[in-house]
Amino acid sequence: MATTTATIFDMDGVLVDSGAPHREAWTRMLGELGVPVPPEFWKRTIGRPATEALPLLLGAPVPHAEARRLARRKHEHYLTLAAGGLPAVRGVSEFVELLRLRRVPLAVATSARRSDVDELLGRLGLIERFGAIVTAEDVARGKPDPEVYLLAARRLGAPPQACLVFEDAVVGVEAARRAGMRVFGVATAYDPADLLAAGAERVIATFEGLAWPL
Repeated sequence: MATTTATIFDMDGVLVDSGAPHREAWTRMLGELGVPVPPEFWKRTIGRPATEALPLLLGAPVPHAEARRLARRKHEHYLTLAAGGLPAVRGVSEFVELLRLRRVPLAVATSARRSDVDELLGRLGLIERFGAIVTAEDVARGKPDPEVYLLAARRLGAPPQACLVFEDAVVGVEAARRAGMRVFGVATAYDPADLLAAGAERVIATFEGLAWPL
């Protein structure tokens, strides 16, 4: 196994505790459509760009223009719910600072919009700690495609096999593994067993007490 020299973080559910407002935003958007909320619907959306999650959520193909319209509407609900800012996942601010002090290259690789990254991580004082940020606007294909993680590694100047990813979503774990990277699951959304089955080598509940090197 290659020595880990760089770390890449997903944002939602890893850096920011944003699961509840995302779920409520989807629920409100589905309510406007008169669509019943499927059981555990969030498992079809988490980790994916909204336009790619919609066909899975609705159970049918969605024309591109309509998918973009519905994604914008869901995002409007999310912005309302997150307007006061959202908390960091427990212990992550301290862990990121530890990595920075150890001069470990840091990146964010997320399916969120750049505007959301700037707003949420800016409020938490985290954004300036990352040497690279890759968002939904930077890639053609969302997770589980590995593009977002490969681009993050490239921007850090690190080979994929030297990167450790922190992910809370099954599709994110799959994307990182397909990129040839190590993955730690963060159990803020999925059961640890789901993350391990997807390819995570270890699962943590929070970042509290996490040391470096691991």
